[in-house]
Order: sequence, then C-alpha cells, then structure tokens
Amino acid sequence: MKDSEGEPPDTQGRRWALILGVSSGTGAAIAHAVAKKPGLDVFGVHRGRYADNAAQVERQVREAGQRARLWQADASTPEAAEAGVLALREVAGPRSVKLFVHSIAGASVGRFLSEGEDRLHTRRIRRTFDTMAHSFVYWTQALVAADMLAPGARLLGLQNSLDQTHLSNTGLISASKAALEMYVRYLALELGGKGHRVNLLKFGTVLTPALKHVYSPEALARLEEAHARMNPAGRMCTVEEVADFVSVLVGDEAGWFNGATIDYSGGMTLRLLDLVLNP
Repeated sequence: MKDSEGEPPDTQGRRWALILGVSSGTGAAIAHAVAKKPGLDVFGVHRGRYADNAAQVERQVREAGQRARLWQADASTPEAAEAGVLALREVAGPRSVKLFVHSIAGASVGRFLSEGEDRLHTRRIRRTFDTMAHSFVYWTQALVAADMLAPGARLLGLQNSLDQTHLSNTGLISASKAALEMYVRYLALELGGKGHRVNLLKFGTVLTPALKHVYSPEALARLEEAHARMNPAGRMCTVEEVADFVSVLVGDEAGWFNGATIDYSGGMTLRLLDLVLNP
C-alpha cells in the first residue's frame, strides 16, 4: 500500500471526498466533478492498474483548486479500510469527510452451476462480495471509528439496472449489489440520527476504460447501438452526467434522501419488452 506525494496536512475546516475506485470511469469523473462543485478535496483509493489515469485525476482536482491525495491499495479488505482511513486522517484531520463514494468493481461473471471455466467457485463468490458489497461496510465502520465523518456527511454506493433485468452470467454481480442495497438501508438507519445520509445511486451502462478493455471495438459499437434503441433518450448515459448528479447529492437540497435507491437510469429498462416483442 502506498500513497502519492501531496501537500502537508491541513486540518483547518476543509471538506474531503473519499472515493474508492478513483483512477478511472465513474470514480474519476466524480472526483473531478466534486472538486469543482461543491469544492471538495479528494482522497482517492485505486489499485494502480490505471496509473496514467490516476495522475490525470490528481491534476484535474488540483487544477480545480482543491487538494488531492491518491492512495494505492486493494480497497476490498477490512485491513485496507482501517489503514486507508488512518492515512486519510493524517492528511485531513477528524470530521472532514463530507462525501464517501464506493465505486470499486471486481466482480466475477459466470454461472453458479456451470461445469466449465466460468463456474462461480467459492473464491470468486467471496472476492466479489468483498469488493462489491462488504467493503462498503468496512470503510463506513473505519470512518466512524476514526471520527472522520463531517456533519451531514453523504455516503453513496453505486448500483446498476441488473436488479430489474438480468443477464445470464451476471448473477453474482446482481446478488452482491442486492447485499449492497441492504447495507445502505441499514446504515441509513444507524447513521440517520447523527445527521448523515446513506444512499444508493442506480444508473445504466456507461463507457469506462474497464468496459473498453473487456469488449472489442466492434462489440462496443453493438453495445452502444443496443443502448441507443433501449434508452428513451436514444443514447447511453455518460460518466460525466453521473458525476454531476453526485455533486447535486452532496448539496443541502438533497439532504432528505436517506436509505434510498435513486434511479438515474434514464428509463433504460422501460423499452425492453417492446424490443423483444416488436424488434
């Protein structure tokens, strides 16, 4: 585990965003957006797979006039959560985290009963749940134990539309996201009386470096064409749109959201039956 070089600690009333999965995709876009509005410093955690992207995120946050500290680690374990929060406290001081975003991914795709290589073995199941669900609790516990949550802090998990429609090899992703949703609701109960808010933001497919790594250009073109037919808006959502809405959720106007699964999917699943029956 290691962090990037940054400015010396400044604990005089600054507000920070803690973002897991900050180096690419949605996490990177959120870091850039909240640095601009409402003007949060960013402590970002990443695995180091997209080092150039991480450096770019750091530059963007600082160009927006905010402090940035990036910390490289596997964020899915309770040990990493405790160490990461301690590293954050050294930079930011207590009661400084206004926004916590869980944007890490690391799920296995496959089938539970397959006899082939795509069988979802125990190790894959445990790893997926640690990454996609349990780590949200680990980091929340560490933040509370270290007295890091600022007044009116917002804790945000990210959800997809697989709770409404299913792909045959994504059962483990759907199950872990269902666990994440329950964690959000119960943490909202436990933290609501302290003035904090815990929510889940659901949005549709967005183009990320990870997606571009998995799919060929031809497959990506088909994916975009399918979403253009599926989405009422006639196009895919962008990571920038998601990130801008996260900035809204940090504001006082969104303070009554708590324990909610906020649908920001643009109606992505509304047309599915029509596409099947009237292709």
